[in-house]
Amino acid sequence: MKAITSRDNPLYKRLKALAGSTAQQRRSGHALLEGLHLASAYLDAAGQPETCIVTEGALAHEEARAIVARIEEKRVHTLPDALFGQLSSVVHGVGMLLLVEKIETPIPERVTTTCVVLDGVQDAGNVGSILRSAAAAGVQNVFCAPGTAYAWSSKVLRSGMGAHFLLNIFEDAEPADLIARLDAPVTITDSHGAKALYDCDLSGQLAWVFGNEGAGVSQAWRDAVTLRVTIPQPGGMESLNVAAAAAVCLFEQCRQQRGK
Repeated sequence: MKAITSRDNPLYKRLKALAGSTAQQRRSGHALLEGLHLASAYLDAAGQPETCIVTEGALAHEEARAIVARIEEKRVHTLPDALFGQLSSVVHGVGMLLLVEKIETPIPERVTTTCVVLDGVQDAGNVGSILRSAAAAGVQNVFCAPGTAYAWSSKVLRSGMGAHFLLNIFEDAEPADLIARLDAPVTITDSHGAKALYDCDLSGQLAWVFGNEGAGVSQAWRDAVTLRVTIPQPGGMESLNVAAAAAVCLFEQCRQQRGK
């Protein structure tokens, strides 16, 4: 393992620039995976990272040592705990960080199975939570329309808890182009005049569109909609958080599909 001891080290300066800027991460096509869970999930799904940074303190943990043992030695760099703190966005975490290339796949010509479209969902925590629910529900493809939080940002990655490595995630999916590719009915949640979720037939393939936290689904998707559903809320709340609504919808679809 190579040791980084100075903040003037070129690799350290690169990592610090990436850690401090989501825009820099997007431009570079790289992501920073912090923590043991994300590191293990990446290794299981994608193989070797570009670089592994581990603190001297982390190497005292058996789980961290087991992860390091899975990575080619030439890719591993040790870092003093004090320097790692300037890269970290996690409070009281174990000092491990992977630098990886963002996983990209070509957008499919036709989308024939259930998918999720994030239409201007701006909160990174919500995006990560929806990705996690989508992966858990067996969804394969998630399309992020312009205005959606960057799916490979550190906060979304933390919220996603490894979901990124179970999904195909497509950034900057323009509505008109994506609508032309869909062979599944466009489905949105709508509190006004829509049919209750539990009374709808969700047993087939659907394109779920979840919109901006304040404005909801954009007009392009409203014009393309086939099915509008509402989530009954007997407690009297006006609306649900978008991530909660997505989880309810996706798992009601799972429930109905189990009964087929």
